[in-house]
Amino acid sequence: MGKNVAGDAAAALEEGFRIPVRDPLWGHIYLTEGFSALLTAPAFRKLGRIQQLGPASIVYPGATHTRASHSLGVYHLARRLLKTLVERGADGWTSSVGARSFLAAALLHDLGHFPYAHSLKELPLRDHEALTADLVLEEPLKSLLPSAGADPAMVAAIVDKGRDGSAGEETLFYRALLSGVLDPDKLDYLNRDARYCGVPYGAQDVDFTFSRLSPHPERGVDIDSRGISSVEAVLFAKYLMYRSVYWHRDVRAATAMMKKAVATGLADGILSSSELYGLDDAGLFALLEGREHPAFALAAAVREGRIHPVVMEIPWNGSGRDRRDIDLLERDLASLVRELTGMSVGAQDLILDLPEPISFETGLFVQDEGVPFMESSTVFSRATVEAFARSLRVLRVCVRADIAEALAVRRPAGDQAIGERIAQVR
Repeated sequence: MGKNVAGDAAAALEEGFRIPVRDPLWGHIYLTEGFSALLTAPAFRKLGRIQQLGPASIVYPGATHTRASHSLGVYHLARRLLKTLVERGADGWTSSVGARSFLAAALLHDLGHFPYAHSLKELPLRDHEALTADLVLEEPLKSLLPSAGADPAMVAAIVDKGRDGSAGEETLFYRALLSGVLDPDKLDYLNRDARYCGVPYGAQDVDFTFSRLSPHPERGVDIDSRGISSVEAVLFAKYLMYRSVYWHRDVRAATAMMKKAVATGLADGILSSSELYGLDDAGLFALLEGREHPAFALAAAVREGRIHPVVMEIPWNGSGRDRRDIDLLERDLASLVRELTGMSVGAQDLILDLPEPISFETGLFVQDEGVPFMESSTVFSRATVEAFARSLRVLRVCVRADIAEALAVRRPAGDQAIGERIAQVR
């Protein structure tokens, strides 16, 4: 790309945005003809068939919004954010093509996302960001993106951090904007998920947040001390949404059941990883229910809302244990539960759910105080943020409903026996 001309990025963010899409969260979201054409690509259409929160609708019936609506929201906030930053000096290192590529990256960032929320996370599959980048560089998007004023290679490099070889300084700036503490992705999903779940925890004051930001060519954005409360609000909202929505015990149980079904199918050679790419929610269920394997009955149970009850939750310190240890513990507990209840406990009847480690991003610089956020006047200490993450990581024992009933009549002795067995590997 040649030398940027002052005003290029500003014009690219204003000209031609005349096509409205009505969004229940943000109102009218405006597209150019080129960006509107991106919505017709099969890969984007698929996002309309993937629920943003997957099994959360079992607990929160309103949570049926899709990754397509979320992606439009991220695009909308990305445009608002970049307009603000360009007005405050980012026009010195941004270009017309770069600005349009950033908007395209925001709109298309979830193209490679797997179905049913995060049920396939931690399985031996390619990262969804890499899959997204591949789709961006393939037809029809490869031809559609230039019509939107975007560069496909730049869009791919913004989305996929693994493409550092093709990432220039402007690309790295946009990458920092799209994935950071106060990024458009997080600001949309916290607000949107809270709205559709009917909970108050996630709502963020986007107008105020953007008013406290200033651009930085390497860090993406800095905040001023008045914006510290915006970061605090995001941190606490993320914690509450994980605690009450994303990692609700029934949501985690359904996720564990789907993960167990897919992991078993992959391990036993009934499924191949390539079959799992490009699926929507219905396609995943159809794939599993169309094959013969005992584990795939779990998928049918989840689809019908028959979720394994959680009979025990134990804080997990993660002291050096990996997935293999959890699998061994799962088999050990199945044997113990057989002894306690006298019932048959198969490989699909007792499932341990251990969420992946979670981080709370705090890497913002507070400009007028001259220090990173964690050293600023915030009430959040590093220990507090680490405690948030630690408290959310809970090992859950999920069992078939009739087994749960049998264990209930054996309390507290049954709980004590299970707890002692788990304590041996913690």
